[in-house]
Amino acid sequence: MEIVLIIGGVIVLILLGYVVAQYNGLIALRNHMSESWSDIDTELKRRYQLIPNLVATVKAYAAHEREVLERVTQLRAQCSSDHGSPAHQSATESQLSAALRQMFVTVEGYPELKADKNFLHLQEELITTENRIQAARRFFNGNVRDYRNKRESFPSNLIANAFGFGEAEFFEVEPSVRELPSTR
Repeated sequence: MEIVLIIGGVIVLILLGYVVAQYNGLIALRNHMSESWSDIDTELKRRYQLIPNLVATVKAYAAHEREVLERVTQLRAQCSSDHGSPAHQSATESQLSAALRQMFVTVEGYPELKADKNFLHLQEELITTENRIQAARRFFNGNVRDYRNKRESFPSNLIANAFGFGEAEFFEVEPSVRELPSTR
């Protein structure tokens, strides 16, 4: 009888240990996602700070391109105030990337602007920021993948469902840096 109680106690401890380990693993992955999302948020804010200077520089040379510049400014304001889910922000960020591409295509018609040192510096800063956003996005999406794998795999999915670990969305944005005209 005593051996049965000891064996039962050991089994309960092993199961409890497993539940705690799975729970802590899910918490760690969720925290990694939050941390990597803050990296994306930091880079997006940097991007939002660059855009008004870029628009002002382009506006000085291409005043009659008002519609394109207003669209970039409007989308920048919308994106900077958007604090929704990654999927929702992906949609607005993709629109901003498209508007920036359109602005850089417009710039192609202004050789004096393309030669302006301030514009070239801002363009380089934006390209660097876009690259950093893409790196942060890949890191975030890797963390989301790991979290989703753990959350959806058996038997850890039982723990995830029991403790209310929700879905996680990827952050997918069409990169605008690949389509930017060369600064050289």
